[in-house]
Amino acid sequence: MKRKTVLTIAGSDSSGGAGIQADLKTMTALGVYGMSVITALTAQNTTGVYGILDADPEFVAKQMDCVFTDIFPDAVKIGMVSQPGIIQAIAEKLKEYQAHPVVLDPVMVSTSGSRLLKEEAMDTLCTLLLPLSALATPNIPEAEILSGISIHNKEQMEEAARIISQKYQGAVLVKGGHQTEDADDVLCQDGKLLWFHGRRIHNPNTHGTGCTLSSAIACGLAKGLTMEESIRQAKEYLSGALAAGLDLGKGSGPLDHCYRI
Repeated sequence: MKRKTVLTIAGSDSSGGAGIQADLKTMTALGVYGMSVITALTAQNTTGVYGILDADPEFVAKQMDCVFTDIFPDAVKIGMVSQPGIIQAIAEKLKEYQAHPVVLDPVMVSTSGSRLLKEEAMDTLCTLLLPLSALATPNIPEAEILSGISIHNKEQMEEAARIISQKYQGAVLVKGGHQTEDADDVLCQDGKLLWFHGRRIHNPNTHGTGCTLSSAIACGLAKGLTMEESIRQAKEYLSGALAAGLDLGKGSGPLDHCYRI
């Protein structure tokens, strides 16, 4: 039996709520075959990130070689990439294998507030990975950094999406969950803006929401859905995982990725 395949390139979360673990759970729940290239080990739980051990860039490249030369992915999702050498290795391999489509979640800070992207890696991410991405999915704090403007309302979300999309020549989904009263996101693709309205679910357990959404979008694209359809289905899945009300851990707990199973 043939099945669509998605590769996640991201860090490992020892508590299972974000990163590689969230990605693979999402892919399984959405019916695609998930594969992983691990960029870092993290010692983390729902209360914070207590240590990061980066993978060697050459080993990241070797993992990618093993995936692409055997089970070529129908889509790629990129999450936590914390240092320039790793970003460079990923970009080179994506170009070598002409990987497409690529969904980039520009993870800079964890839900618990821990910095996951080193300062010196920011430029490398912007110059090497963003131009290779079919879609970037920054939250409001990340979109402020990438666009250079402050975001306090929907007009500024639209402006940031336009700036980032124009600068890096790809689609951008600015996620509104951080500073607005709803869960509305705005997509800028080919100069056009499209809003996706989501219901605000009052659940303090949001560990791994960004990882989950970007992975779910990659699953849709792997199945041949349009960008718009992929985002709609991903938001629906994420809302369900939040609404299921899983309550684990002492901090911001994980979602119920398997609520449909």
